[in-house]
Amino acid sequence: MENEKLLKLRRFNMIMGGLHLIQGIMMLILATTVIQNIAEFKPMITQLFIEFNVVTQSLEPASKNLFELPFGILVALFLLLSAAAHALISLPKKLNDVYNTDLQKGINKFRWFEYALSSSVMIVLISTLFGVYDIATLLLIFVVNASMNLFGLVMEQLNVGKDKKNLNWGPFIWGSIAGLAPWVVIIIYMTGNSNLDMVPWFVWAIVGTYFVAFNTFPINMILQYLKVGKWKDYLYGERTYIVLSLVAKSILAWLVLFGAMQP
Repeated sequence: MENEKLLKLRRFNMIMGGLHLIQGIMMLILATTVIQNIAEFKPMITQLFIEFNVVTQSLEPASKNLFELPFGILVALFLLLSAAAHALISLPKKLNDVYNTDLQKGINKFRWFEYALSSSVMIVLISTLFGVYDIATLLLIFVVNASMNLFGLVMEQLNVGKDKKNLNWGPFIWGSIAGLAPWVVIIIYMTGNSNLDMVPWFVWAIVGTYFVAFNTFPINMILQYLKVGKWKDYLYGERTYIVLSLVAKSILAWLVLFGAMQP
Protein backbone atom coordinates (compact mmCIF):
# COMPACT_ATOMS: atom_id res chain seq x y z
CA MET A 1 0.00 0.00 0.00
CA GLU A 2 2.79 2.41 0.94
CA ASN A 3 4.75 1.59 -2.22
CA GLU A 4 1.63 2.23 -4.31
CA LYS A 5 1.21 5.66 -2.70
CA LEU A 6 4.85 6.50 -3.42
CA LEU A 7 4.50 5.41 -7.06
CA LYS A 8 1.42 7.62 -7.44
CA LEU A 9 3.31 10.49 -5.82
CA ARG A 10 6.17 10.00 -8.28
CA ARG A 11 3.75 10.27 -11.21
CA PHE A 12 2.12 13.27 -9.57
CA ASN A 13 5.51 14.99 -9.29
CA MET A 14 6.17 14.30 -12.98
CA ILE A 15 2.82 15.84 -13.98
CA MET A 16 3.31 18.90 -11.78
CA GLY A 17 6.87 19.31 -13.02
CA GLY A 18 5.56 19.19 -16.58
CA LEU A 19 3.01 21.93 -15.85
CA HIS A 20 5.73 24.13 -14.35
CA LEU A 21 7.97 23.43 -17.36
CA ILE A 22 5.29 24.29 -19.93
CA GLN A 23 4.50 27.58 -18.21
CA GLY A 24 8.19 28.41 -17.80
CA ILE A 25 8.87 27.85 -21.50
CA MET A 26 5.80 29.91 -22.47
CA MET A 27 6.99 32.77 -20.28
CA LEU A 28 10.49 32.57 -21.68
CA ILE A 29 9.11 32.86 -25.22
CA LEU A 30 6.80 35.74 -24.25
CA ALA A 31 9.56 37.54 -22.40
CA THR A 32 12.15 37.30 -25.17
CA THR A 33 10.31 37.39 -28.49
CA VAL A 34 6.54 37.93 -28.41
CA ILE A 35 5.72 40.76 -26.00
CA GLN A 36 8.06 43.71 -26.46
CA ASN A 37 7.09 45.42 -23.20
CA ILE A 38 8.29 42.46 -21.15
CA ALA A 39 11.52 42.14 -23.12
CA GLU A 40 12.21 45.86 -22.59
CA PHE A 41 11.37 45.88 -18.88
CA LYS A 42 14.79 45.62 -17.27
CA PRO A 43 15.03 47.51 -13.96
CA MET A 44 18.42 49.10 -13.42
CA ILE A 45 20.05 47.66 -10.31
CA THR A 46 22.11 50.21 -8.44
CA GLN A 47 24.67 50.37 -5.65
CA LEU A 48 24.24 52.95 -2.90
CA PHE A 49 27.26 54.31 -1.05
CA ILE A 50 28.69 57.49 0.44
CA GLU A 51 31.51 59.55 -1.01
CA PHE A 52 33.54 62.55 0.07
CA ASN A 53 32.62 65.83 -1.60
CA VAL A 54 35.78 67.91 -1.82
CA VAL A 55 33.76 71.09 -2.41
CA THR A 56 31.51 70.83 0.67
CA GLN A 57 34.10 68.83 2.64
CA SER A 58 31.45 66.36 3.73
CA LEU A 59 30.25 62.80 3.13
CA GLU A 60 27.28 62.62 0.78
CA PRO A 61 25.04 59.77 -0.43
CA ALA A 62 25.77 58.59 -3.96
CA SER A 63 24.84 55.73 -6.27
CA LYS A 64 25.99 54.05 -9.45
CA ASN A 65 24.32 51.77 -11.98
CA LEU A 66 25.44 48.15 -11.91
CA PHE A 67 23.37 46.15 -14.42
CA GLU A 68 19.92 45.70 -15.92
CA LEU A 69 17.83 42.94 -14.35
CA PRO A 70 16.47 40.57 -17.04
CA PHE A 71 13.02 40.61 -15.43
CA GLY A 72 11.03 38.45 -17.86
CA ILE A 73 13.72 35.77 -18.02
CA LEU A 74 13.88 35.58 -14.22
CA VAL A 75 10.10 35.15 -13.98
CA ALA A 76 10.43 32.17 -16.30
CA LEU A 77 13.37 30.92 -14.22
CA PHE A 78 11.12 30.99 -11.15
CA LEU A 79 8.93 28.27 -12.70
CA LEU A 80 11.77 26.42 -14.39
CA LEU A 81 13.49 25.95 -11.01
CA SER A 82 10.34 24.24 -9.74
CA ALA A 83 10.18 22.07 -12.86
CA ALA A 84 13.82 21.06 -12.35
CA ALA A 85 13.14 20.17 -8.70
CA HIS A 86 10.20 17.93 -9.64
CA ALA A 87 12.34 16.23 -12.28
CA LEU A 88 15.16 15.76 -9.78
CA ILE A 89 13.02 13.86 -7.26
CA SER A 90 10.99 11.84 -9.74
CA LEU A 91 13.18 10.86 -12.71
CA PRO A 92 16.57 9.59 -11.38
CA LYS A 93 15.77 6.41 -9.43
CA LYS A 94 18.48 6.96 -6.81
CA LEU A 95 17.23 10.43 -5.93
CA ASN A 96 13.64 9.23 -5.99
CA ASP A 97 14.63 6.51 -3.49
CA VAL A 98 16.20 9.16 -1.22
CA TYR A 99 13.04 11.27 -1.57
CA ASN A 100 10.81 8.31 -0.68
CA THR A 101 12.96 7.27 2.28
CA ASP A 102 12.85 10.82 3.66
CA LEU A 103 9.07 11.04 3.19
CA GLN A 104 8.62 7.87 5.23
CA LYS A 105 10.57 9.55 8.03
CA GLY A 106 8.44 12.71 7.79
CA ILE A 107 10.89 15.01 6.02
CA ASN A 108 11.53 16.39 2.52
CA LYS A 109 14.89 18.15 2.18
CA PHE A 110 14.42 18.73 -1.56
CA ARG A 111 11.28 20.83 -0.99
CA TRP A 112 12.95 23.35 1.27
CA PHE A 113 16.05 23.82 -0.90
CA GLU A 114 13.86 24.38 -3.97
CA TYR A 115 11.61 26.84 -2.12
CA ALA A 116 14.70 28.65 -0.81
CA LEU A 117 15.81 29.29 -4.40
CA SER A 118 12.57 29.77 -6.33
CA SER A 119 10.59 31.83 -3.81
CA SER A 120 13.63 34.04 -3.17
CA VAL A 121 13.89 34.80 -6.89
CA MET A 122 10.20 35.75 -6.90
CA ILE A 123 10.33 38.00 -3.83
CA VAL A 124 13.29 39.85 -5.38
CA LEU A 125 11.30 40.39 -8.58
CA ILE A 126 8.26 41.58 -6.62
CA SER A 127 10.52 43.95 -4.68
CA THR A 128 11.73 45.58 -7.90
CA LEU A 129 8.12 46.23 -8.94
CA PHE A 130 7.82 48.32 -5.79
CA GLY A 131 10.99 50.26 -6.57
CA VAL A 132 13.63 48.32 -4.62
CA TYR A 133 16.65 48.60 -6.91
CA ASP A 134 19.57 48.70 -4.46
CA ILE A 135 21.73 45.56 -4.83
CA ALA A 136 22.45 45.32 -1.10
CA THR A 137 18.75 45.45 -0.16
CA LEU A 138 17.83 42.91 -2.83
CA LEU A 139 20.62 40.58 -1.71
CA LEU A 140 19.43 40.76 1.90
CA ILE A 141 15.82 40.12 0.83
CA PHE A 142 16.97 37.05 -1.12
CA VAL A 143 19.02 35.65 1.79
CA VAL A 144 16.40 36.34 4.47
CA ASN A 145 13.66 34.72 2.38
CA ALA A 146 15.90 31.71 1.69
CA SER A 147 16.57 31.49 5.44
CA MET A 148 12.82 31.38 6.10
CA ASN A 149 12.54 28.24 3.98
CA LEU A 150 15.63 26.67 5.50
CA PHE A 151 14.01 27.14 8.92
CA GLY A 152 11.27 24.90 7.50
CA LEU A 153 13.91 22.26 6.82
CA VAL A 154 15.25 22.59 10.37
CA MET A 155 11.68 22.25 11.68
CA GLU A 156 11.39 18.88 9.98
CA GLN A 157 14.87 17.76 10.98
CA LEU A 158 14.27 18.53 14.67
CA ASN A 159 10.88 16.84 14.80
CA VAL A 160 11.49 13.58 12.96
CA GLY A 161 9.75 10.79 14.87
CA LYS A 162 8.27 13.07 17.56
CA ASP A 163 4.60 13.01 18.57
CA LYS A 164 2.62 16.26 18.48
CA LYS A 165 2.97 16.80 22.24
CA ASN A 166 6.77 17.03 22.06
CA LEU A 167 7.21 19.15 18.94
CA ASN A 168 9.81 21.91 18.79
CA TRP A 169 8.08 24.90 17.16
CA GLY A 170 11.11 27.20 17.43
CA PRO A 171 12.20 26.97 13.76
CA PHE A 172 8.60 27.54 12.63
CA ILE A 173 8.35 30.74 14.70
CA TRP A 174 11.77 32.11 13.68
CA GLY A 175 11.11 31.24 10.05
CA SER A 176 7.80 33.10 10.12
CA ILE A 177 9.53 36.19 11.50
CA ALA A 178 12.23 35.96 8.82
CA GLY A 179 9.54 35.61 6.14
CA LEU A 180 7.88 38.84 7.23
CA ALA A 181 11.08 40.90 6.95
CA PRO A 182 11.10 41.30 3.12
CA TRP A 183 7.47 42.43 3.28
CA VAL A 184 8.31 45.09 5.84
CA VAL A 185 10.80 46.48 3.29
CA ILE A 186 8.23 46.30 0.48
CA ILE A 187 5.54 48.01 2.59
CA ILE A 188 8.00 50.79 3.51
CA TYR A 189 8.61 51.41 -0.20
CA MET A 190 4.92 51.11 -1.05
CA THR A 191 3.70 53.51 1.63
CA GLY A 192 6.26 56.07 0.49
CA ASN A 193 3.79 56.76 -2.32
CA SER A 194 1.36 59.42 -1.05
CA ASN A 195 -1.17 58.47 -3.76
CA LEU A 196 -1.94 54.84 -2.96
CA ASP A 197 -5.16 55.09 -4.98
CA MET A 198 -2.93 55.39 -8.05
CA VAL A 199 -1.23 52.05 -7.37
CA PRO A 200 -2.07 49.68 -10.31
CA TRP A 201 -4.49 46.79 -9.72
CA PHE A 202 -1.85 44.14 -10.39
CA VAL A 203 0.25 45.40 -7.48
CA TRP A 204 -2.60 44.77 -5.03
CA ALA A 205 -3.26 41.41 -6.71
CA ILE A 206 0.38 40.41 -6.20
CA VAL A 207 0.30 41.49 -2.55
CA GLY A 208 -2.98 39.62 -1.94
CA THR A 209 -1.85 36.46 -3.71
CA TYR A 210 1.48 36.36 -1.90
CA PHE A 211 -0.24 37.00 1.45
CA VAL A 212 -2.62 34.07 0.90
CA ALA A 213 0.25 31.85 -0.26
CA PHE A 214 2.41 32.97 2.67
CA ASN A 215 -0.29 31.75 5.06
CA THR A 216 -1.43 28.54 3.35
CA PHE A 217 2.01 26.92 3.39
CA PRO A 218 2.53 27.27 7.16
CA ILE A 219 -1.11 26.22 7.74
CA ASN A 220 -0.38 23.04 5.81
CA MET A 221 2.69 22.45 7.99
CA ILE A 222 0.69 23.01 11.19
CA LEU A 223 -2.03 20.57 10.09
CA GLN A 224 0.67 18.09 9.11
CA TYR A 225 2.39 18.20 12.49
CA LEU A 226 -0.83 18.23 14.51
CA LYS A 227 -2.00 15.26 12.39
CA VAL A 228 -5.42 16.77 11.75
CA GLY A 229 -7.73 14.56 9.66
CA LYS A 230 -6.11 13.46 6.39
CA TRP A 231 -2.89 15.20 7.44
CA LYS A 232 -2.18 12.23 9.73
CA ASP A 233 -0.59 10.80 6.60
CA TYR A 234 2.58 12.80 5.86
CA LEU A 235 2.16 12.00 2.16
CA TYR A 236 -1.16 13.86 2.11
CA GLY A 237 0.59 16.96 3.40
CA GLU A 238 3.29 16.45 0.77
CA ARG A 239 0.72 16.35 -2.04
CA THR A 240 -0.89 19.48 -0.59
CA TYR A 241 2.48 21.26 -0.65
CA ILE A 242 2.87 20.29 -4.32
CA VAL A 243 -0.61 21.57 -5.26
CA LEU A 244 -0.17 24.79 -3.29
CA SER A 245 3.20 25.32 -4.93
CA LEU A 246 1.82 24.98 -8.46
CA VAL A 247 -1.25 27.17 -7.86
CA ALA A 248 0.56 29.92 -5.93
CA LYS A 249 3.58 30.03 -8.24
CA SER A 250 1.48 30.02 -11.40
CA ILE A 251 -0.76 32.88 -10.26
CA LEU A 252 2.17 34.91 -8.95
CA ALA A 253 4.33 34.36 -12.00
CA TRP A 254 1.65 35.46 -14.47
CA LEU A 255 0.67 38.45 -12.34
CA VAL A 256 4.27 39.57 -12.03
CA LEU A 257 4.99 38.95 -15.73
CA PHE A 258 2.02 40.98 -16.94
CA GLY A 259 2.69 43.54 -14.22
CA ALA A 260 5.91 44.24 -16.10
CA MET A 261 3.82 45.17 -19.15
CA GLN A 262 2.06 48.03 -17.40
CA PRO A 263 3.09 51.65 -18.11
